[in-house]
Amino acid sequence: MAKEITPRSTDYAQWYQDIVKKANLAENSAVRGCMVIKPYGFAIWEKIHDQLDRMFKETGHVNAYFPLFIPKSFLSREAQHVDGFAKECAVVTHHRLMNAPDGSGVIVDPTSKLEEELIIRPTSETIIWNTYRDWIKSYRDLPLLINQWANVVRWEMRTRLFLRTTEFLWQEGHTAHATKGEAVEETLRMLNVYAEFAENYMAMPVIKGVKTANERFAGAVDTYCIEALMQDGKALQAGTSHFLGQNFAKAFDVKFLTEDNNQEFVWATSWGVSTRLIGGLIMTHSDDEGLVLPPNLAPIQVVIIPIPKPSPEIDEVVHKIMKNLKAKGITVQYDQDMKNRPGFKFAEHEMKGIPVRLALGQRDLEKNEIEVARRDTKEKFTASLDGIDETVAQLLLDIQENLFQRAKSFRSQKTTKVDTFDDFKALVDSDIPGFISAHWDGSSETEIAIKEITKATIRCIPFVQEEEEGTCIYSGKPSNKRVLFAKSY
Repeated sequence: MAKEITPRSTDYAQWYQDIVKKANLAENSAVRGCMVIKPYGFAIWEKIHDQLDRMFKETGHVNAYFPLFIPKSFLSREAQHVDGFAKECAVVTHHRLMNAPDGSGVIVDPTSKLEEELIIRPTSETIIWNTYRDWIKSYRDLPLLINQWANVVRWEMRTRLFLRTTEFLWQEGHTAHATKGEAVEETLRMLNVYAEFAENYMAMPVIKGVKTANERFAGAVDTYCIEALMQDGKALQAGTSHFLGQNFAKAFDVKFLTEDNNQEFVWATSWGVSTRLIGGLIMTHSDDEGLVLPPNLAPIQVVIIPIPKPSPEIDEVVHKIMKNLKAKGITVQYDQDMKNRPGFKFAEHEMKGIPVRLALGQRDLEKNEIEVARRDTKEKFTASLDGIDETVAQLLLDIQENLFQRAKSFRSQKTTKVDTFDDFKALVDSDIPGFISAHWDGSSETEIAIKEITKATIRCIPFVQEEEEGTCIYSGKPSNKRVLFAKSY
């Protein structure tokens, strides 16, 4: 199976597509730019969904659902917002089909034109804030902490499964607050939730920071982000959290009565992550043999394979092992397929990225042993059947930590400080450019010029860094801190 995967060193983009296909995660659909998420890929999304949903609820948020369709006039109310999304919007203009008079098929009924066109949501700020106007009347109604799990549509010209598709799945949080301070605190709280999830569950190290004005979400006052580095040295924006100020409250006239009986506009946030996280998961950990999954997000954490095939004696021991593993909250599968040989099964489960593989034969039973293989390092060893559940539980923890440390080490090796534009350009054009830490003068003109010349963008201004006097790599003007540049997805 691994022979069917293009090596990363040969063609990274094709390697990625091969992994998605061979691991049975997703495929292109008949609708241009859209994907079919297959059961195994959707199982990973469910793991992401379920864990994030728990984390959201632990921070006081509740789920709701808002319409897929947004009246066109709603987008016109916040000027920056409509400018940011206008070119990506899919528009519904009619509400009925009819048979063509010449019998050639179905056509749009020309008499069914809508009085006002409907936009298929690219994001939900406008429809949600129009609703919040009816929900928020007093300080007693605040804070309002709502999350939505949904799909959105952004019309993309160049698509890639999970990373950029016309329709994708995501969650979007939308909260309302009485004060600016509370809203900023919420924005940062949710950014920290994303960072915790990325590092503790995805085993994907991230850098937290603030976006520049050019990279800010359309309609936001500030956009905060988590940025991750993929194995090809490109950055992936893995999550964003936006402080919206009072922009949408003013656009939709959402006011509340304060304790002092004054009418004030509320303060807003929004934040979201999407199925692009699956793309990040693939590109952070996988190898030329297939998918590699961190145990905390693997739909199946352990697979047990009988050698050469099931038998009553092996079955009895396997079912005992499975019972003990499940009691520890570990997901386990017993591969009883009689059609394929063990070697084929090994390759199949390796391709799917299952973290731990156990192999058990008659000779192993006689020795009271079992073969254990870990997907991350491909190491194999023999363990006693006595306490194998404890051995596996610890191994899963070790794999999770190893994947994180391995990715963190790679990021460290591929983060470079540069002080001249010539060095910057040379690094951007290298095979694996990585994060480039450089001084920037703070102007949009310089940021745009660097992007046009090199295709590298400012990924974020990191929260954690020392003040450092320097000069901008492009303009030579003074700068007191570095920013992170990278090519990106």
